[in-house]
Order: sequence, then C-alpha cells, then structure tokens
Amino acid sequence: MTWQELADLAARIGPVMVFLVAMTVVAEVAEVAGVFDVAAHWTAHAGRHRTWLLWILVVVLATACTVVLSIDTTAVLLTPVVLALTRQLGVAAMPFALTTVWLANTASLLLPVSNLSNLIALHRFSALGVGTHEYIALAWRPALAAIIATVVVLFLLHRRELMTRYTQDPPAAPRDRVLLWVGGAVCVALGPAFVSGVAPAVPAAIAAVLLVGTLAWRWRARVWTIRVPWLMVLAVCALFVAVDIAMRHGLEPVLTDLVGPAGDNDLWRVGAVGAVSANVVNNLPAYLALEPVSDGSPQRLMALLVGVNAGSVVTVWGSLATLLWRDRCRRAGVRVDAWPYAVRSLVCAVAAVSAALLALSLA
Repeated sequence: MTWQELADLAARIGPVMVFLVAMTVVAEVAEVAGVFDVAAHWTAHAGRHRTWLLWILVVVLATACTVVLSIDTTAVLLTPVVLALTRQLGVAAMPFALTTVWLANTASLLLPVSNLSNLIALHRFSALGVGTHEYIALAWRPALAAIIATVVVLFLLHRRELMTRYTQDPPAAPRDRVLLWVGGAVCVALGPAFVSGVAPAVPAAIAAVLLVGTLAWRWRARVWTIRVPWLMVLAVCALFVAVDIAMRHGLEPVLTDLVGPAGDNDLWRVGAVGAVSANVVNNLPAYLALEPVSDGSPQRLMALLVGVNAGSVVTVWGSLATLLWRDRCRRAGVRVDAWPYAVRSLVCAVAAVSAALLALSLA
C-alpha cells in the first residue's frame, strides 16, 4: 500500500475506531454505575416468578441494548449480569446466555451504531444516496424479521426450561445515585443522538467524556479500572489493512464471481456469501472484502449486512462480540463448547438470515 492509500483507509475506519473506544468506555462506566444491574433487577421483579416472562423481558433488554449501545455492549456487559441473574434465581443459564449472544448479532441491523460493520458501510450507503434516516427505513423490516426469527428459534429449542417458575427476586445492590442517574440518562439519550444524523462517533465521544468526568467526581479510584480495548482496536485495524491489500492483489475478481455482478439483484446470493464468509474469517474483514463487489444498490448492500451480522453466529469467532461473550461465559462458570454451540447456532443463523432476506426482498 502507498502512504496515500493507507491514509485513505485510516480516514475511513478512524471514526469507527473512535466509536468503538468511546462506546466501550460508556459501557464500562455504565456497568460501574450499576445501570445494567438495576435493569436486570427490574427485569427479574417484572417477571413475576415466571421464567418465560423473565426471558421475554431479557429479550427486550438485549435487543434494546444491542440496537442503541451496540453488539459488543450486549455481549460484554449484559451477559455477566444475565448469568448472575440466572444463578441467583436458580433457572437454566443456557437459554439466557444464548439469548444475549444471538440477539447481539441478529438484532444489530437497525441502526448504523448497532454494529461496527454498519458504521463501515455508512460511506457506501451515502455514495448511493442513502442517509441515516433512509438507512433505518431500509433496515427496519429485515431487522425486525431477524429478531422475531431468533426469538422463535430460542423458544422452540428451550421451551421446557422456560416454562418453569422461580421463587425469589435478586437483591438490589446499593449504588451511588448521582452516578447511576447520570449513567442511565446518558445511555437513554444516546438513542436519539444516534438517529439525529450526526456522525455517531461525536455523541459517543461526548458521552464517554461526560461519564468519565462524572465517575472521577463521584468515585475517582474507579476511573483507573476502566479498560479500553486497545489490542482489539489494533487487531481490527490490522484485519482491515490485510483485506485491503488482498483486494488489490487478486481477491476482488474471485469475490465478484461468488456474489454476482453489480447489476445482479440476487439478494439471497449476496446474503449467503456474506454469512458463510463471516463464519470463516470473522464478520468485519468479511464485510470489508465483499463490500466493493456488493454495492450495486442499497438493497444488495443491506443483504450483505444481513449475512455478515445475523449470519455470523455459527462459529465462536464469527464476530468479536461472540468471542467476548464466550469469555464472559467461561468466567461465570458456563461452559460453551464450539461444536454443540455451532449446531444450535446454525439453526438460528439460517432462520434469521432467511427471514431478514425475505423481508428485504418483499419491501
């Protein structure tokens, strides 16, 4: 790569990396503030001792968290809260663990901020005359279809565990009220900010600065415990550079043969190739490699996002969020073996991708 090509790539992915770091900081401070713990406590109380109702509420919580705060927030921070909740209530952990990771991936289509691949795609959508509001208008049907398909699969696979009752609510942990209210207000305010048309990195960065400042005011010692995923950022940047170089050295014609020419409106083919590629090499490099050969229309580009987002749940390395989720499960004492996980997740991926592509093609 020349220096100019490297600079162009940096200008493209730089705001995405700023968003990733800022939202990680927001999520970490929100966890310290107790936003997720309080949400889980309210969820358990609202479940009225019915496991199926508790699960429905967790579905809503995981979906909202993914849509507004991104896939990684759900996988990294909501997962341990939900697993602690199941342990305290004495209910089966796996249905709830799978709910967080599957919805983290399949519910990440609606907003550009819901998944890093969506943010990377924004400039291609802009080149096709699609802004933030037009993106949402295009994405809401496949996003809703993917979520519904995921919920149906989850219930069918785990209906016996879900049709039980639990006997007590978990205790509410004491919190700093000022920090809690500021953290909750910032998380709620991010939703409208992300759909306002402003570059998502801007409100995310402002939210991170505001929350870190509040944490320093109320609980200074905890500021130094906030972890920024610098190694993840470097790994993602390295993947982007590697894919860009590969595209310049013969990969693009091969991918064009797989997805079809730009004038071909076979959305199912684009989505299927995206899903398979995401599970082989991870969804971010898969999207970056397939984007130049899939952007003949906004529908083709959305079909690619359906594949690399909703279809990436089969392998544990299909998305960074799934890797992080598996690590959180391990820390909580919940073992996730790759092959049994892949078998169940394949059912979810096929259902979610098929439902989303059908909704997209009928729109």
